[in-house]
Amino acid sequence: MSEYDRIIRTVDEAIAARAAEAVALSDAMAADPEISEQEFRSSKAHVEFLEKSGFAVEYPFFGIPTAYNGKLSYGTNGRVSLLTEYDALPGIGHACGHNVHGAMSLLAGAGLAPVMKELGGELWVTGTPAEESNGAKITMAAGGVFDGLDLALMIHSGNSECRVRYRCLAMDGIEFKFTGRASHAAASPWEGRNALNGAQLFFHAIDMLRQHVRPDVRMHGIYVDGGKACNIVPESATVRFYFRSPRRAHLNDLLQKAYNAAKGAALATETEVEWHQFELPFDELVPNEAAESMMESVYDELGVGYGPVSGPDGSSDVGNVSMHCPTLQPLLPIVDKPYALHTREFEAATRQPQAHAAIATGARILARAALRTFLEPELRSRMNACLEKNKG
Repeated sequence: MSEYDRIIRTVDEAIAARAAEAVALSDAMAADPEISEQEFRSSKAHVEFLEKSGFAVEYPFFGIPTAYNGKLSYGTNGRVSLLTEYDALPGIGHACGHNVHGAMSLLAGAGLAPVMKELGGELWVTGTPAEESNGAKITMAAGGVFDGLDLALMIHSGNSECRVRYRCLAMDGIEFKFTGRASHAAASPWEGRNALNGAQLFFHAIDMLRQHVRPDVRMHGIYVDGGKACNIVPESATVRFYFRSPRRAHLNDLLQKAYNAAKGAALATETEVEWHQFELPFDELVPNEAAESMMESVYDELGVGYGPVSGPDGSSDVGNVSMHCPTLQPLLPIVDKPYALHTREFEAATRQPQAHAAIATGARILARAALRTFLEPELRSRMNACLEKNKG
């Protein structure tokens, strides 16, 4: 029996012993969802699970009230962070599956805890709130939290698709405020300057821009404010847009086009416009061939089928982590139907038996990837070399 086989048997036994507890935690979060930056009960439940597993937990962490970092430190033979998410979506709860894949990372940490002293490395389980809005990973990455890690990883809940080589889009959230002049909309509309018209024209300009951008660009927005009463010419109107592109450099060029469109809409309607970021910027995920090949072998080991790399799916603050250390976020199905994420159907699926089984499967995947990182110095070197090669 190899060293890996011997240790992984102990890990799997520990995962099996705590699996029901992890499932119960996931279901409790589904029944009591908390939106971004309000995950107080959820983060506390995570921390209690880790403390029961023997982790020393800093909570709150890095100045973020609902963030935490659990550590088991037994030497310098590799440093790995299992990332967790636990924020829900407004109105539709855990329709992105954070309750499920957060539980996977917790359970993987509990599985590795009994063998960490023998491995002589440092294991983190890092709680990263607000992925659906202001991305705590962004603040942590910018502050150097992930610098020097050999691997940061998590699994994201998926529908019927399963992929190891996940890609995501760089994204900026921009708020545009148009300002005009109020007047009576019936008695003296000529005295007014309609800010809502400026915002509407801006939407049309963005729609016209779509035929002149790359096919994988995404631009989508909402009206936040469009006036107060029908008989008053709107003196202010506010819209918010997400702009996404596979590369940060391309996204920066796209934003300049959007800013020009906003200025043109304001000029045409004799209004004024200003803009600012309303959320922190998300980076694309830096591919890491060495880490992805290792993770594919883990999926093969457990008999979990997966598809080839495809185009980017949405955006995630895990991309910001990948600029600082080797990073993985493969997809694992928690339902066998093609439900789209961020739907009520997917939210309901997070509480079904297939999702419960996926928690244990995901934990075994994550634990194996972490274990190989601790056991194989050459793998750590290759993953870090890939990071340096690709992050530019």
